[in-house]
Amino acid sequence: MQVTSTQPGTSPPPTGAQPNAAATNALSSDFETFLKMLTVQMENQDPLNPVDSADFATQLAAFSSVEQQVRTNDLLGGLSEQMGLMGLGQLQGWVGMVARAEMPVAFDGTPVELQYDTSTGTDLAQLVVRDATGGIVQQKSVSPSGGPVIWDGTDETGQMLPAGTYHLSVDAFQREAHLGTAPVASQSRVVEARLSGGTTVLVMAGGQEVQAAEVIALRQPDPN
Repeated sequence: MQVTSTQPGTSPPPTGAQPNAAATNALSSDFETFLKMLTVQMENQDPLNPVDSADFATQLAAFSSVEQQVRTNDLLGGLSEQMGLMGLGQLQGWVGMVARAEMPVAFDGTPVELQYDTSTGTDLAQLVVRDATGGIVQQKSVSPSGGPVIWDGTDETGQMLPAGTYHLSVDAFQREAHLGTAPVASQSRVVEARLSGGTTVLVMAGGQEVQAAEVIALRQPDPN
């Protein structure tokens, strides 16, 4: 029976090694093994029928290229992570600012300022308001040329809608032909900036989440 001993004061190697580091170490070990095998092959080749030196060079270059590519990928991965962290640090200054983006509206009874665009040739535009279940709770005519509009948060009967999250869009028409549906941008205060899957995500006061790249305007909040 074979017994494996462990010297006092030593500890087992960590089990949570990074995949890239493990891959690099394994590749380096394989590369050294390849060089040893190549050396033995050269020492023991048939002197009357030697292997072409160009074949050795080709094998060596191919393996070296793979090793270099793995190391390059590791460096690029680390650089990307550093750039993401740097972007997050810069966006910390956005917290507390009012950002405008195409996102749902967190309605609390206060009229909401919206911004939208329409297709060329639009002669009729309708603001469509849907609740969290996707049901239409209001439709109203808005300017066919686009621009800012104030949504007062009422339903089809003029009653105030309950507080909650609503999805707004604008349907554009030309002589009753539907040209398309345009998204609506609203604004809200930024309360958090975080990294998610390598992307910086902003969390708004109403709970909406948008990517930082989707923000189209930023301003200081109005003084109370």
